[in-house]
Amino acid sequence: MYLPSLDRRGALRLIAAAGLAWPAGALAQTQQNGQQGQTGAPTAQPQARFGYEDVVRRARELSGLPYEAPRAELPAPLADMNFDQYREMRFRADRSLLQQGGGPFRMQMFHLGFIYRTPVVVNVIRDGIPTPVPYAAAMFDYGRNRFERPLPVDLGFAGFRIHYPLNDPRVQDELISFLGASYFRFLGRGQKYGLSARGIAVNTAGPGQEEFPVLREFWVETPAQDAQACTIFALLDGESLTGAFRFRVFPAQETVLDVHCTLFPRRAIPKLGVAPLTSMFFYAENDRRSFDDYRPELHDSDGLLIHSGTGEWLWRPLRNPRQVEISQFRDREVRGFGLMQRDRIFEHYQDLDLAYEQRPSYWVEPREGFGEGRVELVEIPTGDETNDNIVAYWVPNRAVEQGQTLTYAYRVVSTMNEARLHPGGYALNTFRTRPVALGSGEQPPPNAIRFIIDFVGGDLEYYLSQPDLVQVVPSAANAQITRTFLVPNPQARGFRAGIDVVGEAGQTANLRAFLRTGNRALTETWTFPWKVE
Repeated sequence: MYLPSLDRRGALRLIAAAGLAWPAGALAQTQQNGQQGQTGAPTAQPQARFGYEDVVRRARELSGLPYEAPRAELPAPLADMNFDQYREMRFRADRSLLQQGGGPFRMQMFHLGFIYRTPVVVNVIRDGIPTPVPYAAAMFDYGRNRFERPLPVDLGFAGFRIHYPLNDPRVQDELISFLGASYFRFLGRGQKYGLSARGIAVNTAGPGQEEFPVLREFWVETPAQDAQACTIFALLDGESLTGAFRFRVFPAQETVLDVHCTLFPRRAIPKLGVAPLTSMFFYAENDRRSFDDYRPELHDSDGLLIHSGTGEWLWRPLRNPRQVEISQFRDREVRGFGLMQRDRIFEHYQDLDLAYEQRPSYWVEPREGFGEGRVELVEIPTGDETNDNIVAYWVPNRAVEQGQTLTYAYRVVSTMNEARLHPGGYALNTFRTRPVALGSGEQPPPNAIRFIIDFVGGDLEYYLSQPDLVQVVPSAANAQITRTFLVPNPQARGFRAGIDVVGEAGQTANLRAFLRTGNRALTETWTFPWKVE
């Protein structure tokens, strides 16, 4: 069984931090060792500072042991909690950790309960030495929750979050949190939580059974007084693999998270998802249904953006499909991908409480290990907005086998300013409707559809005075394009493209379109799968 390590000096530090008496003879023994060094006796080597390589070593050793699923035996009052009861339990701000270094970061813990039943170990590194954070009920305000019996003294924590004066120098805002399996999420200035990220995805949407490895132990470095970033190490453990992670979070208008991981497969893995992102898409202008809701749109993300290895930008609007759908975008040395929230207009959501227009986009920039593979998008049907039904990740072509050492590095940016990513125009809106009758009175066939795409940004506004210089370039696989048109859209300071398509029932047509002038592309490539019904 894996147990968090605690060296002798760390044990003494923990006892001192808890306000307990030092073990008899412990301090004297330490002083005696120092005196022996002065008299010529062998001197103990100074302990090396704890770092990423220590986590890598533990992950490698753990991969050689049989997997043991974490035990989740909670007292009934915690295990039977509902969401509202769990939300009542809050960490007391005056008990926040990481204050000793005088830096701007603070750490607070998440209590076990509700669906969060797997305890994790959280260590604080100070002067290079890790010390576990001991659980104490006094750390928390339990609100209206009442327990007949005291909670166990060794209960542990469900996770933790790092705070930082992100939006106001006087206020410690939540910056990044780790809670549940290998999930984490983080914010930039002026953003509200929406989508999440994961450490790794294993067999998502098959083949085989999907697994959810757990970040089971963390080490958080105490930031210095002038620290611009917070460093977090983590140990991953799962049925098919183990891993070591290093996270460095840089708070800013667009907060940056640098991720480095080393993975050790316990066995062959049919599909490994690197840098996975998870989000929610219920409905929007491109996927309208008869939902009984006053809000025009409901989503944390509305599209997948890819910057391919060849330099092409691809935009794929999201859907809420009737069955699980998987889309693959093969590439080599992909330059970036992300789940984006493009629509920033409050009137399109009309939700005063949840502020969907302030949900961030997560943009992944590969640094090491991606090579040949594919970006994979998984869309899962959902009947409401409470389910995360969208997943995107990178799948390497290289087979994942037992005994390998896999290393990946990438950067994730939390942004609301997508225009900075690429200078060209982009697809803002996607609409679907039935084509209108032709001038001859001929009715379009029943298996025809019209896609309307609003392209904006880049140099498009420049061409509004001479729109004949701009052309729409469409293409379709498994379908026939019967008509196209392109008109200026002064309301959006861009152009509106229309594409009429006819397909065969039961077939899925893959559509693409972009705008150009002469031989120069003016926009990204819009792409969409249309299943002919």
